[in-house]
Amino acid sequence: MKDFAQLIKKLDSTNKTNEKVAALTAYFQNANDDDKLWTIAILSHRRPKRPVNTTLLRLWATEISGIPLWLFEESYHIVGDLAETIALILPTSEEHSEKSLSTFVSEIIALRTLPEEEKKKYLHYNWLALNYFERFVFNKILTGSFRIGVSQKLMTRALSKATAIDEDILAYKLMGDWTPEKTTFQKLILEENPEDYLSKPYPFYLAYAVEADFQKDLGAISDWSFEHKWDGIRSQVIIRNDEVFVWSRGEELVTDKYPEFQRFLSAIPNGTVIDGEILPFGAGEIGNFNALQTRIGRKNISKALLKKTPVILNAYDLLEWQGEDIRQKPFSERRKILDELIQKINSEEVGIYLSETMNFETWEEAAEERKLSREKRSEGLMLKRKDSPYLVGRKKGDWWKWKIDPFTIDAVLTYAMRGHGRRANLYTDYTFGLWNDGELVTFAKAYSGLTDAEFRQVDAWIKRNTLERFGPVRSVTPHHVFEIAFEGIAESSRHKSGIATRFPRILRWRKDKPIAEANTLDDLKALIPK
Repeated sequence: MKDFAQLIKKLDSTNKTNEKVAALTAYFQNANDDDKLWTIAILSHRRPKRPVNTTLLRLWATEISGIPLWLFEESYHIVGDLAETIALILPTSEEHSEKSLSTFVSEIIALRTLPEEEKKKYLHYNWLALNYFERFVFNKILTGSFRIGVSQKLMTRALSKATAIDEDILAYKLMGDWTPEKTTFQKLILEENPEDYLSKPYPFYLAYAVEADFQKDLGAISDWSFEHKWDGIRSQVIIRNDEVFVWSRGEELVTDKYPEFQRFLSAIPNGTVIDGEILPFGAGEIGNFNALQTRIGRKNISKALLKKTPVILNAYDLLEWQGEDIRQKPFSERRKILDELIQKINSEEVGIYLSETMNFETWEEAAEERKLSREKRSEGLMLKRKDSPYLVGRKKGDWWKWKIDPFTIDAVLTYAMRGHGRRANLYTDYTFGLWNDGELVTFAKAYSGLTDAEFRQVDAWIKRNTLERFGPVRSVTPHHVFEIAFEGIAESSRHKSGIATRFPRILRWRKDKPIAEANTLDDLKALIPK
């Protein structure tokens, strides 16, 4: 644990990519295989399940610290991180444990099945046997909130330097639903195991948002293929060995969530991997993302839900064909094969459609098509260079997303809560309301979009103009208007306003606008696509 804690301390103390890669590389060169495997798992969000609920963690930490629970809660809202708060309030210790990371993780996994009193005893002992930073890391593993600014891509780069294995190969090896409890470092990283690749997807290729005046930097428009950017769930569908596997972009195997895709087996040959978007498709047309959310997170997909919210795969790229990885072929060639495959299929019967590619003579023509995006239930246009390979991760140059302008509305700040991390002592998480019959009705929350200086100004104002306190939340005097941007909108019975918005964020602070001129709930409803 000592070495892993030191690694996390180094990673947490710098924003420089090269320094993070160097620290990780040195760690992977020197740690034992079990610790390396668990480090990879933790940094790629494969943490063990939380063995103790946070209520008990709070209670036991206050008992050993001798402070009241209310003081812990106030401290937590200032610090903004549960693991750090517990590490800070516990009695100071200069001890450090000789137990390895993998030993600690094994004990934490075993803790799940122990009686409550045994859990308490284990935590008390280890909290006092660790120094501050080891304790902090221990708590991070316990709570499952390990976010330290290290992407999987960065970790893969360091692992490549330590093992001399190509980054793309490592990225592929790390895809899938593996866990350290089911494999070893030798088998996962060092060995070639063809059978392990049966269900594995390829790393996703991600697009960058276009920049201002991007057209002049992209060369001839004839070099580019256009298609709509569909608002669904990015997925890879794999057909191998007479089985179907469905993966989300978040590396989650979701085959059981889409049982209708079993129909693909009758129409698509083995050795095929398709990149596309899962879309709601009721009444023979693309629905909005809100409809798709009824399928997300459900443990059991009932017949009623399948009938209420049918889905399709809108295919836009082919990564594997006849068992061969074709990602290095030009996009135009991959699409030609995909087009020929889908054209032979009865799309309505099988449930797989083709995302139409488009060519334009001028950027003005492309801009006109982009204006039709909301009408077609898309988020804008995708631009793909016709000769581009399918790369790994987010790379600039060959794939771009040209999204439509967001919906916007002017709303009144009504509630505020402290932020997290470096904003833990500032009120930066805001709730906004719109007018409805003379009252402000909550419709969205947002915590991004202002500058640091603006956040400090609003924070100072909130502290002077608090009306009531509800735990960590403060209601404030209605006074400030903000322009709120969001990507999507739909009716929702789960929200007080009756409306759900996607990705709300603050666009600007409307200091020029009195609250009487803020928008109404009816204005918001008028934005819902017909």
